[in-house]
Amino acid sequence: MEFSFQPHALVYVGLLLLLSYLGGEIASYCKAPRVTGYLVMGMLVGHSVIGLFPRKMVEQDLVLVTHIALSIIAFSIGGSLNLGKMKRLGRQILLIAINEAGGAFVLVTLVLCLGFWVMPGVKGNFLTVYFPLALVVGALSAATAPAATLAIIHEYRARGPMTTIVLGVVALDDALAIFFFAFAGAIARSLVQGQGVSWQAVTFMPVFALLASLAIGAILGAALSRLMPFVKRRAAMLGVIIGAILLASGLALSLGVSPLLADMALGFAVTNFVGRQEDIFAVVESIEEPLFGMFFALAGAHLDLEVIGAAAGLALLIILGRFSGKLIGCRIGAWMSGAPREIRTYLGFCLMPKAGVTVGLILVARDIFGLTAEAELMVNAVLGSVIINELLAPFGVRYALFRTGEAGAG
Repeated sequence: MEFSFQPHALVYVGLLLLLSYLGGEIASYCKAPRVTGYLVMGMLVGHSVIGLFPRKMVEQDLVLVTHIALSIIAFSIGGSLNLGKMKRLGRQILLIAINEAGGAFVLVTLVLCLGFWVMPGVKGNFLTVYFPLALVVGALSAATAPAATLAIIHEYRARGPMTTIVLGVVALDDALAIFFFAFAGAIARSLVQGQGVSWQAVTFMPVFALLASLAIGAILGAALSRLMPFVKRRAAMLGVIIGAILLASGLALSLGVSPLLADMALGFAVTNFVGRQEDIFAVVESIEEPLFGMFFALAGAHLDLEVIGAAAGLALLIILGRFSGKLIGCRIGAWMSGAPREIRTYLGFCLMPKAGVTVGLILVARDIFGLTAEAELMVNAVLGSVIINELLAPFGVRYALFRTGEAGAG
């Protein structure tokens, strides 16, 4: 009798948990962000290196892990948008955030369009293939990962005007990126399907997706406000909150609208209108690390060394376009709001990190373009830019804090 062993998907879920923890510990030992360890570990066990995780398992069977992690990330982002804090943050932070996020969006899109236009060997229709790719990557380039920035601020006990503005801008960045992505994704989908850019694609569909997603989050938030007084135990609270988060994502996916916006709206509703907010976000935070470890390791496993040579040039364009856009946008926003010269000069260096939302959105964007060679090129270019940014970003934040004299002031 011939024996054959076909590993169940749960085998790979268990391996993701264990291997991502190992990667995070190694990264911490090397004084690097833990997310970098997760990504590198995923690259090593993916189908391009060791081959422990088959391509089908990474791209299809474990997609639920990506959806769950993204839902919790979006919920946490919405939870950071507290109305009381937003009022105290003021005009400076709002103007700077809009300008630097918009600057990254526009400049990355333009740089990639130019890169695709002059790159030798690029095949296919520019308007239906490469412009949509550039538009989507530009939208998700607006995001900034708060973890690395916060870690450096805490490590050097920084305090001062720029530190306060950095924390406020980072809180808004991911929310703006999700909004940009909703519009860019709708336009890109229309172009890829050969429908052209109609006024419906630019206005009606994105606005409908936006309103429907926000409505899902708002309705579930209102339901939670009635339900939470009856939930006494923390363990039960975790089940209720995770259930609401996944329900919001599921309803949004079923309706063909943005699950990220739905969960962000739910997080916003919880932090502003539901009681016991501190307890709610504390229980969610208690499960974040292992879930995010799996998510980033799985993202790293998407990296394909066969196309990394072609993707390296695009990754460099993304990094340069994004950094330049954020630096210029910070200066414009700071000038418009009357911020001090030090903030205009150095704030952009604090916005280099990108990880969670960027990685999540690029995996969502993959569905727009399907399993094409261009989509694989895009995914690998973005993942490559994330890893490089996570390695370089702490030095940029530290440079800005010391140049402004805010390091050690806390």
